[in-house]
Amino acid sequence: MSVEVGAGTVLRGDQVMVGGQEFTVADMITLAPGRKRLHFATGETLTIAPSTVLWATRRMDTRLRRRRDHRAP
Repeated sequence: MSVEVGAGTVLRGDQVMVGGQEFTVADMITLAPGRKRLHFATGETLTIAPSTVLWATRRMDTRLRRRRDHRAP
């Protein structure tokens, strides 16, 4: 599934698009003020600000589906 991510929502394992190339987030460090330094599986790093917007592919385990509440309001 494709999602829009930023410094506050990016997760380990996300595959983000940077300059037309796909990089897998292996680790990250929180920096001040609200920035994150992403460490990719290939060894590169990228520091993103709270205003940075990236597109990512996020793998979801289909066994872990959200439980829906079917009760009427």
